[in-house]
Amino acid sequence: MADSPAGVAPRTSTLVVDDGTAIAYHRWEPDPGVDPHPVPVVLQHGFAADTSVEWAGRGTVAALTAAGRAVVGVDARGHGLSGKSPDPARYGEPRMARDLHAVVATLGVPAVDLVGYSMGAIISLLTAAGEAAVRTLVVGGVGAGVVEVGGVDTRVLPNDVLADALLADDPGPVPPEAAGMRAFAEAVGADLPSLAAQARAAHQGGIDLGAITARTLVIAGDDDPLARRPHVLADAITGARLHVVAGDHGGAVGSPAFRSAVLDFLTG
Repeated sequence: MADSPAGVAPRTSTLVVDDGTAIAYHRWEPDPGVDPHPVPVVLQHGFAADTSVEWAGRGTVAALTAAGRAVVGVDARGHGLSGKSPDPARYGEPRMARDLHAVVATLGVPAVDLVGYSMGAIISLLTAAGEAAVRTLVVGGVGAGVVEVGGVDTRVLPNDVLADALLADDPGPVPPEAAGMRAFAEAVGADLPSLAAQARAAHQGGIDLGAITARTLVIAGDDDPLARRPHVLADAITGARLHVVAGDHGGAVGSPAFRSAVLDFLTG
């Protein structure tokens, strides 16, 4: 597990969940000399990334610990240091939400603030809809697709097209979004069979957004094809706010504007 930009290594733990899969999670404490906040921030990364790539490497962890927050980043199954499998039956965001719920339960705290991006946003929305401990929720990289197709917008990135592109010896001519995901996965050393299994299992069954009681922020990049019309999602969650930043799907989450929006909302 990579250190944060500040050079502080996390404490990494593994939780074996009910189906035998090992779920890795990583904890950073607040920076020395700052007043610690009692509510930890839990981070759930997107497809093909992991805690190190999405949150530590892009500066989000360091920004949060500098603000006095304890941070827990969860590697979704098939990603990072968590267990791998090529079997689609072991995946899907509802299964990952149960993993996230199990990690939150181990923290022994009455409340958490939850931040998720892309696939991690779907996991976080499912978790917040059934987990009273989620006090504040931030979801990014998703938009109207959550309401209209029930998850990540498979109209832009069809499940089978993505899975085939991940597994092919030569991906050949594929949609740019799938080609970009394959290139990113290879660049970060992700396990392609596990990613293909998750792609085939991606959730499209709808989310009970009306059950979310957490104070909620939706963040979307203005050039993100997977987060089109984000106001549709924000309007479907009671009291949710919308914040648009510059960038496409991969660029928005690593931008200073994204980090600032997260910090401002969590401290608001």
